[in-house]
Amino acid sequence: MRSSKSWKVLLVSLTAALSLSVLAGCSSNSKNDAEDNSKAIATYKGGAVTQKEFDTDVKVMKFLSPEQAQYLELDGFKETILKQEVAFEYLAGQASDKAKEEAKKQADKQLDTYKQGLGNTYASSLKEQGVTEDQIHDYMVRVLTVYQDMLLKVTDDEVKKQFEATKGDFTVATLRHVLVGFTDANKKERSKEDALKRAKEVQAKLKGGADFAAVAKEYSDDPGSKDSGGLYADKTLGTYVEEFKKAAQTLPLNTISDPIETTYGYHIMKVESRKEKTFDQLTNEEKETLKSTVASNKLQQFMEKDLNGIIEKIDLPKSSASPAASAGASPSASAPAASPSAK
Repeated sequence: MRSSKSWKVLLVSLTAALSLSVLAGCSSNSKNDAEDNSKAIATYKGGAVTQKEFDTDVKVMKFLSPEQAQYLELDGFKETILKQEVAFEYLAGQASDKAKEEAKKQADKQLDTYKQGLGNTYASSLKEQGVTEDQIHDYMVRVLTVYQDMLLKVTDDEVKKQFEATKGDFTVATLRHVLVGFTDANKKERSKEDALKRAKEVQAKLKGGADFAAVAKEYSDDPGSKDSGGLYADKTLGTYVEEFKKAAQTLPLNTISDPIETTYGYHIMKVESRKEKTFDQLTNEEKETLKSTVASNKLQQFMEKDLNGIIEKIDLPKSSASPAASAGASPSASAPAASPSAK
């Protein structure tokens, strides 16, 4: 998997459904909110974010992504969230009516899905976090407004250009692999040295003519393919983690690879077939994925290149979280499973 950019802080189920890794909301302007007399903690060209608005959105983020809640108490991440609020408020204010209308429809669907997922715990979860359904809905609408506006601005030429830059991701391949993990089947840690030694043993057996399926069943730590002899049939290569994907794109057919290191461990691979796609052969879903990637990249470019020029002042009170905790923490996704597929 590629590493996240610094502005990408929270993994929220809403944004995963949108094919955008992470989005933060913008400040709340809900008509349901009481009068806001709190201090402006960020000012930007055309507006401001108040303490109350910021606190509300932090509560919403904790509700949507409780596993990331601890990081929202750290000053460094609070400032990142605040800057994101500025960006989304600014961008939502410039969005088209069409984007706003579509965002409202999508927010209704997303909220219904979220409520169904939580079931009987939905109301108690709202109460525990101190947020209302209207505040959750407003947050979703603002996030989706920016996303939909970005999507509407993506051109066909930009989609085709993105395909040309990443066409290897759409190659379909059938391959086999054996994973020697840094954690074995019994959840016991294995050193890199031991893993590499075992991977080379696997490689030697396969180069010596051993049956790949039999070796995979004996040695592989990948539960997703072990019982099928290490087989992944007709999979799009873009679904795999980066190192695994690159090897699958370039390894000569029906040859045994050297050990390939990923975050999971060492892989020994054999590619049995590989077929490239042209743009015209892409499914509508694949074209929409490309379009979403272009939109995500545009948002990322705005965050990295334009945002600081819009912000006029940040005046965020410091929390009591320890500097050591702030420096050492990392709001990363949960540890990957053994499969090489990127989730």
